[in-house]
This record gives sequence, structure tokens and C-alpha cells, in this order.
Amino acid sequence: MSQVSAEFVPARIAILTVSHRRTEEDDTSGHYLRDAATDAGHEVLEKVITKENRYAIRACVSQWIADGRIQVVLINGGTGFTENDQVPEALQPLFDREIAGFGELFRMLSYEDIGTSTLQSRAIAGMANRTLIFAMPGSTNACRTAWENIIMQQLDARQRPCNFHPHIKN
Repeated sequence: MSQVSAEFVPARIAILTVSHRRTEEDDTSGHYLRDAATDAGHEVLEKVITKENRYAIRACVSQWIADGRIQVVLINGGTGFTENDQVPEALQPLFDREIAGFGELFRMLSYEDIGTSTLQSRAIAGMANRTLIFAMPGSTNACRTAWENIIMQQLDARQRPCNFHPHIKN
């Protein structure tokens, strides 16, 4: 059984918004994730917006994976089915382990909101160098679904029977 803490342990988080259109002023999904993580007691160390380019995405995430401070990366955008959606292709070579259940659970929960359109979501998660990485669609609704129903609980060291805290960097 995983170690479970009796008290809340804040995670150190970086947030990446992947979009050709978004700016800091209108990055509602990135702002939602930053505010939700902060409200939950976590520390957001960085927040970046990058274009939909697999190499730019990979470069940014690789820096965070190598950074001893960053424990969790939250990515919004770039997980759809269009040619510009490059996040899964950018992340998969970086993963030491994929967390297949995240995408499966996210699509199950999304089905309640968007029906079979969830089929085109390529939400993905994995671990790289003990850094937990979650990539979700760019809509604020999708980010809310992922955060409130999956990620928030799994970043809480008190979550039973298991959570991701024992697996991330100290």
C-alpha cells in the first residue's frame, strides 16, 4: 500500500497553456488551473503559454522535468484531434511511464458533458524523472473536469487508498 500522509503536503506546480491564440490576458484555462491549484494549497512556480509546436512543447516540459523544484506539470490545450494538436506526440517520448488511466477516466467523465465528442480527446498523463505530467483539453470546462474530479485528489497526500505523492520528487 502507498504511503498516505496525515496532513496536506503542497505540490510545486508548473502550468503550460498550448495555443496559437491565447495570451496572458485571455488564458482562462491557465488562469483556472493556477487559481484552483493555489486555492487547494499548492504552489504554482511557473505559468507559460507556448504555440502548438511539438518541439517547443517538449523543450518547455523537458526543462521542468529536469528542474528539481517542479513536481507536477499541468498542460491545457493541444490534446484534440486536429493536425495542430501536438501535445501527446510531444510528451510520449519524455515519459518514463504513461498513466493510461488518466485519459480513460477523463474521457469517461467528459462523456457526461459532451457525449461521443469525447472520443476526439487525447488527454494523457505520465511520469518523467519523478515529475507528474497531466495534459488535458484547453477548454476551461475540460480543465475543471480534470482538476476537480481527478487531479486534485491525486495530488492530495491524504487521499486513500493511494495518491501520487510517494512517486514525485521531494
